[in-house]
Amino acid sequence: MPTPRLEILKALGDNTRYAIYLELARAAAPLSTGDIAESLGLHPNTVRPHLERMREVGLLDQRVETPTGVGRPQHLYSLAPDAPSLGLEPPTFPLLARMLVRLAAAAGVGPDEAAEVGREAGAVDALAHTPAASCLAALVDELSVLGFDPAVAGDEDDAVVAFSHCPFRDLAQAYPELVCHLHRGIVEGFVAQLGGAEVTDFHTLVHREPCQVALTSR
Repeated sequence: MPTPRLEILKALGDNTRYAIYLELARAAAPLSTGDIAESLGLHPNTVRPHLERMREVGLLDQRVETPTGVGRPQHLYSLAPDAPSLGLEPPTFPLLARMLVRLAAAAGVGPDEAAEVGREAGAVDALAHTPAASCLAALVDELSVLGFDPAVAGDEDDAVVAFSHCPFRDLAQAYPELVCHLHRGIVEGFVAQLGGAEVTDFHTLVHREPCQVALTSR
């Protein structure tokens, strides 16, 4: 059952919670309690109960990230899919995206055509990208900016980059053959333009091991 709107407004009526909410709304990837506390100049113990309150009323999503080495798991927070935007993005953008994807699907646009459009965009982004230590590092930076919260397994020679968060989740679930392959094209175009590596595999949302890309250096 949806949370009554009054409860949501009460949760955001607190100045600290509102500041935390804005911080998460502006973030390209999920944030930890420590990230939020550092950004706002607060103690983590101050931030935690506010995050919990916003999660209770359905404003936030929470997931647990387990470190690969020594360390305690940490909670990462992001806005829930149906959380109010508070005017931080033009309301026409999501509407336009939905209409364009529906139009492409109705026109019979296939995954290869979608990927080609993505490759053009990825190549343009690579040209404007600040040089990084490697193609893998540059791709991880780019995916972070786009909001995919990438996680890397492997090394520079052979790596798998998983997408921990999808900023296009709703559209990708409805139109995986278009949206996922647009993303595939962006990654392929970006990597091809930078050079030094190649995409050997890309797992879309419908794959049995979804939302990841495999890279090999060359």
